[in-house]
Formats: sequence, C-alpha cells, structure tokens
Amino acid sequence: MERFKFLRFFSFRTQLDFLPSSNPVRENLINGANTDTNGEHRDGFFSNLVYGFLRRFKSGSKLSSPVRYLEKIDGGSKTEEEEKVYSWLYALARSEIYMAFEYVRSTERGLSFTEAEKRLKENGPNTPLEYTFPSSWHLLWSAFFHPFNIILIVLSALSYITSDNPNGCIMLILVFISVSLRFYQEYGSSKAAMQLSEYVRSPVKVQRCAGRVVQTELIVQVDQRDVVPGDIVIFEPGDLFPGDVRLLTSKHLVVSQSSLTGESWPTEKTADAREDRSTPLLELKNICFMVGTGTGLVVSTGSKTYISAVFSTIGKHKPADSFEKGIRHISYVLVGVMLLVVTIMILVEYFTFYDLSESTLFGISVACALTPQMLPLIINTSLAKGALAMARERCIVKSLSAIRDMGSMDILCIDKTGTLTMNRAIMANHLDSWGAPREKVLHFAFLNSYFKSDQKYPLDDAILAFVYTNGYRFQPSKWRKTDEIPFDFMRRRVSVILETESNPEGRNIQPFYRFIITKGALEDVLKVCSYVENVDMGEITAVSAEHHHRILNVVEELRNEGLRIIGVAIKNLQQTKISKQNMENEDDVESDMVFLGVIAFFDPPKDSAKEALWRLAEKGVKAKVLTGDSLSLAIKICKEVGIRTTHVTTGPELEQLNQEAFHEKVKKATVLARLTPSQKLRVVQSLQSVGNHVVGFLGDGINDSLALDAANVGISVDSAASVAKDLADIILLEKDLNVLVAGVEQGRLTFGNTMKYIKLSVIANLGSVVSLFIVTLVLRFEPLTPIQLLVQNFLYSVGQIAIPWDRMEEDYVKIPQKWSVKSLPMFILWNGPVCTLCDVATLLFVWFYYSSGGRLDESFFRSAYFIQGLLMQTLIFHLIRTEKIPFIMEIASWPVLASTVVISAIGIAIPFSIIGDFMGFTDLPLSYFGFLVVLFVGYFTVGQIVKRIYIMVYKKWL
Repeated sequence: MERFKFLRFFSFRTQLDFLPSSNPVRENLINGANTDTNGEHRDGFFSNLVYGFLRRFKSGSKLSSPVRYLEKIDGGSKTEEEEKVYSWLYALARSEIYMAFEYVRSTERGLSFTEAEKRLKENGPNTPLEYTFPSSWHLLWSAFFHPFNIILIVLSALSYITSDNPNGCIMLILVFISVSLRFYQEYGSSKAAMQLSEYVRSPVKVQRCAGRVVQTELIVQVDQRDVVPGDIVIFEPGDLFPGDVRLLTSKHLVVSQSSLTGESWPTEKTADAREDRSTPLLELKNICFMVGTGTGLVVSTGSKTYISAVFSTIGKHKPADSFEKGIRHISYVLVGVMLLVVTIMILVEYFTFYDLSESTLFGISVACALTPQMLPLIINTSLAKGALAMARERCIVKSLSAIRDMGSMDILCIDKTGTLTMNRAIMANHLDSWGAPREKVLHFAFLNSYFKSDQKYPLDDAILAFVYTNGYRFQPSKWRKTDEIPFDFMRRRVSVILETESNPEGRNIQPFYRFIITKGALEDVLKVCSYVENVDMGEITAVSAEHHHRILNVVEELRNEGLRIIGVAIKNLQQTKISKQNMENEDDVESDMVFLGVIAFFDPPKDSAKEALWRLAEKGVKAKVLTGDSLSLAIKICKEVGIRTTHVTTGPELEQLNQEAFHEKVKKATVLARLTPSQKLRVVQSLQSVGNHVVGFLGDGINDSLALDAANVGISVDSAASVAKDLADIILLEKDLNVLVAGVEQGRLTFGNTMKYIKLSVIANLGSVVSLFIVTLVLRFEPLTPIQLLVQNFLYSVGQIAIPWDRMEEDYVKIPQKWSVKSLPMFILWNGPVCTLCDVATLLFVWFYYSSGGRLDESFFRSAYFIQGLLMQTLIFHLIRTEKIPFIMEIASWPVLASTVVISAIGIAIPFSIIGDFMGFTDLPLSYFGFLVVLFVGYFTVGQIVKRIYIMVYKKWL
C-alpha cells in the first residue's frame, strides 16, 4: 500500500455545534457528560463562579476536595473544546447505531442533496486546520518593535538632529541587522504549520437519497471537501478518511493509527462494539481512522474534527523564555535609567554653561555610552558560531535561538523508535507453542520469506539474515513455488504454496509433496489454525482452549520482554482434498492449518545510545521517554540503555488523573508509554510550566508535531516526516544522541559568552555614566567632549566583537545554564561600584597631582580620563569572565587577548597622535601610566575579593 500521509488519519471533532440548527439531543449528551453521579450539574453558574474564584486565589496550594473534584480529569490540560470532543465521541461510541443517526440528524438512507448542500454552506468546506498564518508585514513589525531597537532608533534620530551622522548611521545598521535576523527566523518557523494544511483532494463515496415522493438511495462520488456531518461514507482499503466517523458496518476492518499513537501495527475495528468511558479515546472500536471496508456515519468535518483540535496550536507563538524576558527587562531598565540620567546630565550641563545645543549633544553621547549597542551583534554572532560548530557535527540549525536554549536544557524527551533503537528488526528466537526453541518453526518461516514474491518487509529480511548468519542449511533449491496469497491489511498474513520431492515431515510415499506455509500477525494466524503440533510426542492434535491459553501466555511473556511476535502455520495439501476451484478461494486454502510456533523479533538499542545518555546525565540533562509504543517494549529498551524505569506510566493512566496528580506523575516518571500527540504536548507543557524546566524534544513522526512545536528545543532527523522537520529547531543528519551532547556544550558556551557581554556592558556602562555624572558635578566641565565619548565607546564596542570566540571553564558547561532573576542584579550591585571607585580615584589623583593653583587643565584631564576609561572597560572583561584569578589561573582565548592588546594600544596612542590633537587631547607624562598600573593592580585585587565574597554570599543564601 502507499505510504500513509498525515491527513489520512482524520480524527475527532473540536466542536459540537456543527449541526445546522440547535440539537436538543446533542445538548443533553454534553450536559449529561458533565453531570456528576448524583445528577447535579457540574457546569452550573454558581459552581463555575465559586470554582473560578478559588482557582484565582489558589496560588500553588492544594485545592480543597470540592474544588479538586471539579478539576478536569486529565489534570486540567484539556481545553473546553476538547472536553466537548471527548463527551460527544464517547456518547456515540456507547450508543446503538440507530441512535447515532438521531444524534447527527441523519437517516439510514443518507442525506438528501438539498440538505447536504445546506449543511455545506453552514459548516464550510471540509478542510482541516483553519489557521490564519501571520503575514510577513506582521512578522516584520514584531521583529522591529522591540525596546532595544526603539532605544537605538531614538538615539540615531537624535544623533542626526545634532549632526552626529556617523554615530547615527552605526546605530541604524545595528538595528537593521537585529531586525533582519529575527524576521528571517520567525518567517521560517511560521510556515511550519502550513504542511499540516496540505489537504490531499480525492473523491469519497457517499450515500445520498433523491426523490420527493419516492426516495432512492444513490452512491455518488464527491470531493472530500464537500463531505458534511450526517453523510454516510463507503470506504475501501486505501481510501482517505474524510472526517470523524461512527462505524455502521465493517468487514475485516483494520486501522493504522501510527500518526497519532506511534504504534506501527494496525488495530482491528468493528461496527458492532459498544464502548464505555473507561476505554481510551483512540482505542474505541467503533470510531476509527480506517483501512478496510465498511460504511460509516460522518459526525464532524473540516476544522471541527479532532485533528484540528489537537494540532490547532501549531504555528502559534511560544511564550518568551527566561533569557528573552531577561533581555527585555534589561531594555526597560536601561530606558528608565537613560531617561533619568540623560535628563539630569542635560540639565546640569545647561545650567552650568547655558548652551542647550552642546548640552543636548553631550546628553545624547551619554545615552549612547549607556546603551549596549553591540548586544544584538554579540548575541547573533555567538549563535551563528554555535550553529556552524553544530553543522560540523552533522546538524542543521534552523533557529539560532535553539543553540542558546540547548545550553539551558535540563530535560530531554525522546521517542523510542529510531532514537534509542536502530529502527530495524532483528530476529531473536523461534519457539513452538510450548515456548521451546524449534528449528522446524524457523525452517518454514524461512521458506515463506524466501519464496514470497510480494514486497519483502523488514521482518523477512531479519529471518533471512538470521538463517544465513547462523549457518542453517535449509536448501530452498529443493522447493518450488506454485502459488502465493499476498499480504493485505485485512488478513494480516501471507501464504506461499510450495512443492518438494522429499517429505519434510518424514516418510516419502508420494512423488511430490505440496504445502501451504503461512506467517503473519499471531491472532490472524491462529484464526485459521485447527491443529497444533506437539513435537515431543510426535503428533498433531486439535487446538483446544488449553492450547490456545498456553500459546497466548507464551506470547504475553515474550511481549512483556519487548519482543514483536508473528505466528507460523502450515498445511499439507496432499492430505486435504481441495479442488482446483477451491484453490482459488483464499478462505478454503487458509483453513484447518497446523500451528507450528512463533518467531520473535526485537529492535536493538543503538550502541551509542547508552553512552550518549550517560554523557547527557553528566551534564545535568535528564532523559524521559515519551512514546506511543507499549509500556513493556519501552521499559525493555530503557533498561538496556540505562534509563531508570522505577517510575513509569501510560497515556490512559494519565487521562484519569486530576491536575495535581498529573503534574506529580509527569515529574517522577521517566518512561511514559501509549501517549497520544496531545498527551505528549501536555507532558512537555507540564515540565515547562510546573517543573520550570527547559525542555528539549526529539521526535520524527507526525504524532510528535505538537510536542516539537511546544518544546523549548525541537529536534528531529532528516528522515522524519516533513511536518516534524518543519517544526523542529534542529535537524540531525544522523540519529545519534552524541550529537546532542556536543550541542549542549555549544549551547552553554554560547549562553556563557552572551552573559559575559551583558554583565560587562551593564557594569561598565552604568559605572561609566555614574562616574561622568560625579565628575561633571565636581569639575564643572565635561569630563569628555561628545566626540571623545563616542570614539571611546566605539573602540570599546569594537573590542567586544571577539567575545563569541572566548572559551568557558570546564565546570560551567557541566550544568544547565539559565537566566537568573537574582543573579544579574546582585552581580551588578556588587561589582558596579568598584568601577566607579576607580574612576573617582583617577579624578582625585589627577586633581591633586597635576592641578596647578587649584585649577585643572581640561585637555589634560580629558586625555587621562579617556585612556583610563577605555582601559577599564577593556580589562574588566577579564575579571568578570571567570571565577578564578584572571591572567594567572585562567586566561582568555587568544582572539580576546589580541583584541584587548590592540584596543588598549590604540586607546593609549590616540592622545599622542594627530587624531588626538584634532580631538582636543594632549600628551601625558610617564608618571600617569605608572599610576594606571597601580590602579589596575588594585582594581583586580579588590575586584577579585569582592567577586569571591559575592560568589559565597550568592551561592549560600541567594
């Protein structure tokens, strides 16, 4: 069959108001689902009011028992629309077929063409996921409207007004870079959900009735966009499914729901089943995503289907993480400080010299000095450097911010298949019905796989590889195939008819022997078996209830070990009288067979998985397995790769928990199996909101799309579904978790270097502005002219370009790094005053040592203050970049050292050059440089003491 597409598996509805008019039956169903056992209405006005009031003031404490009772069953994570979906579908699943027609206001003859056209106009075309994507202009505005950009634009405008064109141009260039990068990232990610809206158009067979007096049922083909609620659809193997359906009739109907559950094997469905609320939603037997034959009643279409509810959040903006919030808060603080300080500086300058133009220019220069102009460039350069480093590790980084988030990631949620395992089948054993190894079972399974001409599946390759590599000699050349019954999803088995001249069962009394050999899904093989072989006793006996129970027990034990099982059966056609006419009837040929045993397979864990998980754990990243596979299989794989399985749970168990219990279970569990896509999403959101974790999610299926979109770092592989790749932030070209270890290290390096710049710029800039204010008040003249201040700021900014190439200490990359609300302000309060003290010390030294008659030469002081300020801002980086003693215990990378030397040399040389004469500088005596040496030695000594005290205080009490 053709490969399943995502939109093949339409699910259930998001709304119940799909009917063309009010439906009292539907309303009663919904209200009944929300009524407690005593018949009291749970959605009443008073209970809603009290419940909302208590929720508002809960503030993290446990709810009282009445309020807990009102919590939503799955932890409060379902939306109101999802609750309606569940209530509606469970009501249909519990009902008889004739009642289902009443619920959707249809008849057994189907809708009339007039009614169908009316409903189509009222409900709209049957297209899922009606999501309006943000326009490029909207994204551009979002990228532009950021506090930091506004600061630079205002300063640039003021610079142009005061004829400071070079400075204004530089700031506009920085804004352009910042806006362009952010727009490019968000425009690319906003297109991710478009993949989900690719709706494959194909005709659908529906039953409609025509005629005014005598109505006749007609089977017509309509485009699936024109299917409406109440239509009766007729489906066959391979058909696309146009909406949410309550089965009416079915024959050999099986379902492939891997897009929603992750389970690769199809599930059997039947129209006759009546379900109750205890059955998980996706396991309802009479409501399905189908492959088979039958008829069904469409109960919801288009944007009102379950799939639209589940995937409706894709493409919407994620909440800002702590780093983005921190940057935004710094921007707001800088705006406030800037407005206050600049206003004061302009007023002081004006009332001192009464020159408004010069005072305004000086104020703008101070504002430029206070603004960390290189912040967007440093951040994006660090992220781009990280992306290039990961590209060398065979990764494609789609979102640069994901590099930084990987440095903060402390939980990695992973899907089992293809990530922890090799995603291929390896044959493990061949057992008879008593659970004992039997070569005969392997022999006939090998012949089936060897001679089948239909497409060979991975299980066939595994059987052939096992036989060849273990030295078995089954001599297939002595056999000849005469016929074949290929595999299909209704029978779930494949049969070959072979002839041989020697009897593999014993004596040769005929010229040739003909056998039919069948293998496939165990349950479907057992259906056609009437006998079972007892090899020890050398006899074939009829299958009894005891035999059947024993076989199922053997298989259950194997499945609990995480093995996949298929059954093997044979029949000697020479001993059964089957005519040529009956040979054409599959049911007659595949009947009264002898059950031989089972073949067991497993998906082996990757050799690198255990090592990679251990390395991630060393770096503080815990692994959680979120899979749609069975719990037993997930536990087996996790044990082999070293993931603890003390606390495990399943999707149906999570569905029954209240909010508090849900979050507690998610917090403790390391293995979560049988999860639906929406449950994976809720687990990720619980870890983020309640656990305050930075979550990465590694998945490659459509059923992983929601979790990939919600995770802080979405990771997929190049062989993943297109939707998963579109939503992922990082795409691995190889399914190797060791690549993520390198990504975590690179992320922490990027985060650390970015934080270095933020600390450096805030401390140096605030200290410099406070010093300028103090010096202006004391000396009654500008300590630096606007052009001198801008040149100093420019040189200082250029020197910071090398920061992304700095290295981090080994201890730093061993733990997840997050933005701390307390850390940065405390760091500034402890270290900022030290910078200001050095500036004041310079003022005092120059005043007392070089003044003449109580007067200080302005050019001399500005030359001295220019060099001291530039060297201070350049060297301070080496103090704050490490907790160790700089230049002795820890040395920066060579690009940073080279930048420090070059910028310092240029700053010292300017006052002695022609440029210095133009800027109003004068030569400085050698004694002043001796003072600077003493000053900076004292600064590093005092700064190191303050830093050690801060570290002890912060780590112990804060």
